[in-house]
Amino acid sequence: MLEPLYTSAEMRAAEERYPGWPETVPELMERAGQAVAEEALRRFPEARSFTAVCGGGANGGDGRIAAKRLRQAGREVRVVDAKAGERDLGRPDVIIDALFGTGFSGAPRPEAAALIDQINAASVPVVSVDLPSGVDASTGEVAGAAVRATLTVTFHGRKVGLAVAPGRFLAGEVVVRDIGLEDVETKHRSATADILRLVPGKRSSDNKYTAGSVLVVGGAPGMTGAAALAAEAAFRADAGYVAVAAPAESLPVLQALIVEAVKRPLEEAETAAKRAGALALGPGLGRDEERRALVRRLLAQTALPAVVDADALEPSATVQRASSTVLTPHAGELARLLGVESSWVSAHRLAAAAQAVERFRCVCLLKGSDTIVASPEQGPIVCGLGPPSLATAGSGDVLTGVIAAFLAKGMDAPLAAACGATACAIAASLGPARGLLARDIVCRLPQALDGAV
Repeated sequence: MLEPLYTSAEMRAAEERYPGWPETVPELMERAGQAVAEEALRRFPEARSFTAVCGGGANGGDGRIAAKRLRQAGREVRVVDAKAGERDLGRPDVIIDALFGTGFSGAPRPEAAALIDQINAASVPVVSVDLPSGVDASTGEVAGAAVRATLTVTFHGRKVGLAVAPGRFLAGEVVVRDIGLEDVETKHRSATADILRLVPGKRSSDNKYTAGSVLVVGGAPGMTGAAALAAEAAFRADAGYVAVAAPAESLPVLQALIVEAVKRPLEEAETAAKRAGALALGPGLGRDEERRALVRRLLAQTALPAVVDADALEPSATVQRASSTVLTPHAGELARLLGVESSWVSAHRLAAAAQAVERFRCVCLLKGSDTIVASPEQGPIVCGLGPPSLATAGSGDVLTGVIAAFLAKGMDAPLAAACGATACAIAASLGPARGLLARDIVCRLPQALDGAV
């Protein structure tokens, strides 16, 4: 359900547990180099010539062994020794990137950066050893030049830097090869589809309230679709009862958009909250100060778990509270909460999510293709199953409704957030690759959940 993601230190710990280490390091390198050669030939069977760009460390050693195995397979191979200052890549069909390994961090030195630029400019497929050179294995951060890989062959387990952007975007296809190491405990984990098995289903003893009761607060004029999407998503995520509190002028529109939900004027939200098991705050709320003050009161005065999204996301609203609170910002929204540039959040996603957790003492779900769920109690969970089609208006409102439904069913907040992101990702993958609408995700949520049973 949750697969390990390894940092540089955790990989070193796994290696040090190998019998006979460090004397047996050459044995591990032989397996790694063999794996790279095998995967390169599998992925590019027609390639006749390879250039292996090798650094001076263990990663370079893996690359040299891969080069040896490729020669034995009848391929023409050139080895470029970066430490010796070699720069001629030749004209290969495929490049093996073995410049930097998991121990790399920061920005490459100018000579290495120039070599990385040459690799990227060669316009041929690139096979990276363990991870693309220039990517920080422990964070996914890229401080300078970095290789754009077509295929990354990584050993023992997936690295954090292969799952978290921007490193994620440079890895290409990722293949994990076993080299005989034992697992060690990791701080970061990746959610699989099996995590949805943890979502409680309705029991024969349930009524509509005990099956999960959600109150959605939002739906200002012109933005009623956001509240309707969140409400229907909560129903499709198996909540038994959903109410929407919205400005009075929005209620006729909401009545037409979502028949099953109970509609209440915004001023009755605090009363409606008494029957709710969880709050979904923000979808289509607008920036009206009176509405945002209502959100602050609901968070401060109720003991309900809450999802805070969109217009409800503001520093003054995210009070520290005893109940579970899940913030669901995208990079721009989190930047506003933290008082930084959105480009900084995009470049330091794990650090940004951790800052939100530290500042607001809540769960932070940072949306993206590598959605990150960070919490005070446990290490980050990366939810990376979402297809590119998820980048569509309204998908965040759907996510808010789904997480609220899971919270209303009594799920732990970090798990509810991770399951919500995973359910939406799988539902989106069941829809069209192009032209996906948020309501397409909503319609496929039951199928996504049923598939995990």
